Amino acid sequence: MTGSEIGSAVEWLVAVAPDPAACRREWRHDPLAVALLPAGKKWDVLVLPGDLGHPTLDVLHRVVGRPGPVLAGFGDARIGFFVPPGTVSRWLGTGVRGAGLGTWIVVPRPGRAAGGVRWLVEPDGSGTLTDPGLLELAMHEAAAQLARGAGEERGSRGC
Repeated sequence: MTGSEIGSAVEWLVAVAPDPAACRREWRHDPLAVALLPAGKKWDVLVLPGDLGHPTLDVLHRVVGRPGPVLAGFGDARIGFFVPPGTVSRWLGTGVRGAGLGTWIVVPRPGRAAGGVRWLVEPDGSGTLTDPGLLELAMHEAAAQLARGAGEERGSRGC
């Protein structure tokens, strides 16, 4: 990302902070710092287990090129996809956690790796989010690929 793209992404993120100026200052002072930001205002976050989240992101990259922002949690055990606000209240998927209105997420500064939480797809500053319907289809495709792979592995071992 260029400096101006990072600046736009930072501004997009801090706009939801209770004190945007303080958040901006903290990231300027310590680029490795993380911020605790409220979900449900400009985005919700659907959190998938890493073993499903990574292949789902691969499918999204093939379909749309660049999805909305995506975070990886500590050790990549969880992958969070930024989706439109209100999505979490309507989501019915099993095994998928949601951060919506009334919840908070840990967010690293765009353009920098920060400890255990990192961007897999950084926000572009324009407000681009992943379409929940497309995310669901990508999850189904990724799960089918995982199931085929597990079936092939079992088949190669015999009965």
